[in-house]
Amino acid sequence: MSLGLSIRARLTAWYAALFAASLILFTVAAIVLMRQSIYITVDEDLADEMNAVQKLIESTNPSTLPKQVREHAELQAGSSLLQVSDENGNFLYRSPRLQELGVPAQLKRSRKFDIVWFGRTPLRMYSAVLNEHGRRFTIQVAEDMDDYFVATDRYEILLFIGIPVLLLVATGGGYWLSKRALAPVDQITSAAQSISPSDLGGRVVVPETRDELQRLAQTLNAMLQRIEAAFRRMTQFTADASHELRTPIALIRTRAEIMLRKSRDNQEYRDALHDILEESERITGLIENLMLLARADVGTEGLHFKQVNLCEIAQRASAQGRTLADARQLQWTETIPNVPVWVTADPDSLGRLLLILIDNAVKYTPVHGSVAIHVTRTNGQAQVEVRDTGIGIAEADLPHVFERFYRADSARSRDSGGAGLGLSIGHWIAKAHLGEITVQSTPERGSSFHVKLPLSN
Repeated sequence: MSLGLSIRARLTAWYAALFAASLILFTVAAIVLMRQSIYITVDEDLADEMNAVQKLIESTNPSTLPKQVREHAELQAGSSLLQVSDENGNFLYRSPRLQELGVPAQLKRSRKFDIVWFGRTPLRMYSAVLNEHGRRFTIQVAEDMDDYFVATDRYEILLFIGIPVLLLVATGGGYWLSKRALAPVDQITSAAQSISPSDLGGRVVVPETRDELQRLAQTLNAMLQRIEAAFRRMTQFTADASHELRTPIALIRTRAEIMLRKSRDNQEYRDALHDILEESERITGLIENLMLLARADVGTEGLHFKQVNLCEIAQRASAQGRTLADARQLQWTETIPNVPVWVTADPDSLGRLLLILIDNAVKYTPVHGSVAIHVTRTNGQAQVEVRDTGIGIAEADLPHVFERFYRADSARSRDSGGAGLGLSIGHWIAKAHLGEITVQSTPERGSSFHVKLPLSN
């Protein structure tokens, strides 16, 4: 817009256009995302139920199949609707609700998941055909969508009624405020309020006025950028944590359900409890690491810094490293000076950093390989190197090794590589000590991690 226009005209026009566009985008995005989120959640539940029924049919004697399917459905406590029929259209099991609605054994649909109406009742249906025991079974699982649709309809009505009213009131208020000296500041405030969690990429338009207003807009955009980055990290962190926790919990539940299906001898129960204990310990370690990183993100993980001798910390870590290396039949080498190397650090967290690197090296070094730790003092810095002759890391993976939940390749599996949080914790510890951690690696030849810390004055 031309700078010749009055502030009142510019503010009114900018405010109305920006707010209207934001509200339209927000309305469309909110409705689409809400419906999509409902469908994704329901479809995941239906897919899980379908997989469970298919596995049950595959592993069950045909003579007891109807009984097993009925018992499985009763265990679900009505969480989903289920019916199973054979090639002749005879039902092995049929949920009372599906029988009441008259859902047929065969449905003609073009999509895997679809909404099918039976009278005034909408069902989200998922059907699959399974050939097992020389027979053809049609499995149908469904979810009653009536409550979901009522909720989304109310939400849409609220948006379509409330948003036009909000737009009119805001535009009128903006025009009135434009008569006052605070109008430009109000514009920035309203624009910032219109940015929603579903679209944190929006930014305030920076006016080329070279005054306090321009600096305020630039500062606000910088803040939004930091918030957006933090929000994305939090979202990714939550998704990854949920994924990592889902696997051991599912294993525990599956193991327990299998053991409870029939009586077993004591050894089978002991083996099952041993498996459950291992997964529980894995979950405990993962949760502890997640809590540590969460506290670190918000700055509540307190570290107690004092002047310490890095050589003493490295010697304690080396003693544990030698034990780990001996258990894996690895050669262990340490080069730690006898003279003190003083740094300002939290001794517990710094020791944890070294153990993370040592444990990582031992895990990914084959039998008869070697692991070494070296402590040096160079160019006014204290340096620790942990080197191994292990499987190494591909060049494409090197920039990501310190990211949370990242595992470089299939060799770094869940069983050997944990949840992918160790190096992330180590990276945070190094940064908290005003230091840095770097890695050099060649596939099949080994890796070398370097930690550099400022020397204590």
